[in-house]
Amino acid sequence: MGLTEQQLRFYRTFGFLKFPGLFAAEIGAITDAFEEVWAASGRTHDHVKRSMLIPFVDSHPYLSALLDDPRIDETAAAILGDDYNYETSDGNYYVGDTKWHSDKEPDDPHESFKIAFYLDPVTEATGALRVIPGSTHRGDAFLAMLHEAVPFTFASRPDESWGVAGADVPAYACESQPGDMLLFNHRIKHSSWGGGDRRRMFTFNFEARYAAADLPVLRQKMAAESAAREATTQRAYGEAMLRTAGPARMRHLEQRLAVEEQLRGG
Repeated sequence: MGLTEQQLRFYRTFGFLKFPGLFAAEIGAITDAFEEVWAASGRTHDHVKRSMLIPFVDSHPYLSALLDDPRIDETAAAILGDDYNYETSDGNYYVGDTKWHSDKEPDDPHESFKIAFYLDPVTEATGALRVIPGSTHRGDAFLAMLHEAVPFTFASRPDESWGVAGADVPAYACESQPGDMLLFNHRIKHSSWGGGDRRRMFTFNFEARYAAADLPVLRQKMAAESAAREATTQRAYGEAMLRTAGPARMRHLEQRLAVEEQLRGG
């Protein structure tokens, strides 16, 4: 599929893209697979707080195979290059509001983004992703001012900084129907407001391949990720993701697998 020049320009300017109905034909199978992963995990959602599984798609052959789908693979390649890394995935049941934040520090120079699938209809008032367009540009004075009120963490203070509630911060709402695909830069400031207690969503996370000189940064990042998983036997990628991978997919896994071997002393 790839991206048009206009889509690439839009992403580079505003930091996100929306593809309405791109997976409408497959959304039934995707939703069934989502529920199968949760059932197999043994986890239950209590409807009180967010429930999350990481990695997520990696444990299901069908969801893992979406990484090979040209609509995802060629889109990632258009933004990050043909040798991009698949980073990880997460599956979620969201509850209520998600405060303003970004998924990485605004001065992080390494390019990365996520692709998200919402499996329930969401509107501006019922938990749709909201983004502040353009809040991705490193070294930008606007981003510096924005980051004071909306930091990397969830400790946002729009009421103190601008005198408005989080839900009233000027933003674009990416309203979504099941089958839409959303894509947004990890640096973009985003939130959601007014959602119910069982909003289903999962993501693929992608990053540009690290240059040889920058591999120490990747090792440090992966060491922190491994510690956060609190399970030394759990690999960066799930069993199904690795077992069903062909050469094309392995190209997007190989750098992180090699670093993982180094971290394990292999």
